[in-house]
Amino acid sequence: MRNHPWRRLLLFGSHYQSQQLHISRNFYIQLHAHLSGPTPIRHFSSLLVSRSLFVSEIRDLRSPRFRCFSSSELAIEDKDSDHVAVLTDIFSKHPAIVDEIKLELDSSNVVITHELVLKVLQSLGTAPDVARTFFDWVSKSEGERLSSKSYNLMLRILGSNGHVKEFWDLVEIMKTKGYGVSKGTHTMVLEKFEKEGLDADLDKLKELYTSGSVDNSVEKVCSRVCKVIRRQVWGDDVEKCLRELKIEYSSDLVVMVLRNLGTEPNKAMMFFRWVHESNLFEHDERSFNAMARVLGREDCIEELWKVLDELRGAGFEMEMETYIEILGSFVKRNMIKDAVNLYEFGMTSANRPTVRDCTFLLRKVATSRELDVNLFLRVVKAFTEGGDMLPSLTIDAVIKSLTSVGRFGECNRILKAMEKSGFLPSDILQSKIAFWLSSNRKAEEASEFLDNMEASRGNLSYKTWISLVEGHCVAGDLDEAADCFQRMVQKEGVSSAGYALELLVKAYCVRSRAIDVCKLLTDMVNEKELKPSHRAYKVLINKLLVQSGFKEALSLLGLMKSQGYPPYLDPFVEYVSKIGTAEEAMMFLQAITVKRFPSTAVFLRVFEAYLNAGRHDEAQNLLSICPGYIRNHADVLNLFFIMKLKPAEAASVAA
Repeated sequence: MRNHPWRRLLLFGSHYQSQQLHISRNFYIQLHAHLSGPTPIRHFSSLLVSRSLFVSEIRDLRSPRFRCFSSSELAIEDKDSDHVAVLTDIFSKHPAIVDEIKLELDSSNVVITHELVLKVLQSLGTAPDVARTFFDWVSKSEGERLSSKSYNLMLRILGSNGHVKEFWDLVEIMKTKGYGVSKGTHTMVLEKFEKEGLDADLDKLKELYTSGSVDNSVEKVCSRVCKVIRRQVWGDDVEKCLRELKIEYSSDLVVMVLRNLGTEPNKAMMFFRWVHESNLFEHDERSFNAMARVLGREDCIEELWKVLDELRGAGFEMEMETYIEILGSFVKRNMIKDAVNLYEFGMTSANRPTVRDCTFLLRKVATSRELDVNLFLRVVKAFTEGGDMLPSLTIDAVIKSLTSVGRFGECNRILKAMEKSGFLPSDILQSKIAFWLSSNRKAEEASEFLDNMEASRGNLSYKTWISLVEGHCVAGDLDEAADCFQRMVQKEGVSSAGYALELLVKAYCVRSRAIDVCKLLTDMVNEKELKPSHRAYKVLINKLLVQSGFKEALSLLGLMKSQGYPPYLDPFVEYVSKIGTAEEAMMFLQAITVKRFPSTAVFLRVFEAYLNAGRHDEAQNLLSICPGYIRNHADVLNLFFIMKLKPAEAASVAA
């Protein structure tokens, strides 16, 4: 026994413990120095933080509460919650039809595991009939998934809900399997029997306790085994004490011992090897998985892979709970390469990780300290080798993760890597990527993205072009937006360029560059026969008139007429009446004329606007340069006559 290779783990254990003591001693020396001297409180706080970080590194992180380490991982954990609901629904509807149950489980991708059985039973505490049917079905079809803990949970459900006969029947079954009634179950059911006045059953339960069923429960035996192992460094004395316990090792017991020794992986490994080599227990799938969970940490990688290889060699599979727990530990410690190795191993097993697991890992690879595209490709390859295709939602999530850490420029590297696996982003995803790049001022990367997409797919969709233009506008890169727009028109033509032009117009106007975008619009209309929307014309005219672009605004009236839009008069009338000269008013009136001056009604509207604004002199100046048929028109003369009267007289004349 002394020459077995696994005894080298003793050295690892001693070194680990000495390091821990050394760091702890140094911490308290520093703490005393900080408290006895004039050290600022912020330094003391930082020391406490450092200590807490150290403690978190040496603490066992395998309990369920530590597995919820991010929103993405919560999605993975939520999978069990979904499966619990599915199972509850199935066994509530048609519990007796085995074939239908299996069909529904397969269609819902539900794999029965030990952990899932426990969760379902915990959720059915007030539904004993459903719980009993579920338990019986698992017992017949997935018996290896039941444990002492599973039986005790079922006992609690039966006992606390008044199913006394079924309770005692199950106790007898447990005896044949070597399972005992746990202390917690005994206490809970005892209280129920007392409350219900079931004296005979109460005495029987107490007798069960006296006979040692509780003391010999798996939990109690596990406690005794762990106490022996923890008492001293593993050696002949420990092995001798374990043999003297004369314990019959079951899968439940071995798994429970390994879990309880989780914070001491070297001792857990010693026990795992010893119990097998002593011919006391033949390891099964559950014990292999329990050992793997204990070893899923940075300082036990070599031992972990040995156990996983042995598990596979023995014809067993890694359980999904094992995968999730170890992956969580790896990701928490930023062990991304090891996480990818684990994923590849999982994808070659019967219990393959789902597409959500793949998405999660790809996001972690993308946001790791240094993006390793090779690791990214390995995950993709592992997923697609079975004939599966990555959905667009996965890449969408990866790109979002890249942008969340400011790695916009890495999008092209990721997409190129994906292209090698035959993936091309959908039009919607292309549009999103284009917007993310351009809106974050990654003009060079956006241009590279365009080139790559055109090379792989030919022409881009007009939505992608629009998203690029919009992104540049949002970022304030107006020249980039204009260049992109012109490139779009050149590639795609003008049929779908109207909305993009409207975006450009608004962006330029907001930044007081209405005159610049007016020239672009005019060139596009004259050279490319583009037809801007009526809304784009109106927005641009309004902004030109407040950005010293009166002549440019007038030029747009001609374009509008040529494209069949009605004249847009209101902003011009308001402009000339408030700040415009008589000459500008005449330019406006001539601009809306086709063959001769516009109707008298338009002149009257301009005169009224001048007079209402109190600019009588400018109104007179305009009148003086008007054609004779306007100057001598009765309505025009009457308007000026009324405006010259005093307010009271004007009111009476008007009446």
